[in-house]
Amino acid sequence: QVHFVESGGGLVQTGRSLIVSCTVSGTIFDSPSAIYWHRQQAPGKQREWVARVEPGGKTNYANSVNGRATIFRDNTKNTVYLQIHSVKPEDSAMYYCNTAPARAWGQGTQVTVSS
Repeated sequence: QVHFVESGGGLVQTGRSLIVSCTVSGTIFDSPSAIYWHRQQAPGKQREWVARVEPGGKTNYANSVNGRATIFRDNTKNTVYLQIHSVKPEDSAMYYCNTAPARAWGQGTQVTVSS
């Protein structure tokens, strides 16, 4: 069974950088699988895709963070990171990682950007 554990969220000032981590347990890193970061800006609001990284390192970003975000993975630690620079209040959200199709969601990590 695969589990996702997100961490690293917190309070960050507008314009600063944040980095969140996703540690994956289970056998998923033994099988080629892209990892996605998603975020949900408010309870009940649809979760949106933010970034993805393929096993070989190829990345894609949503328009909302393109040019400000970097997603990368450390396969030796079964961990995927998402760094966002020049954060904005609209980056405030609960951040989750998962595969596609999605497996069971983790608890997420809350990021709050103060203006």
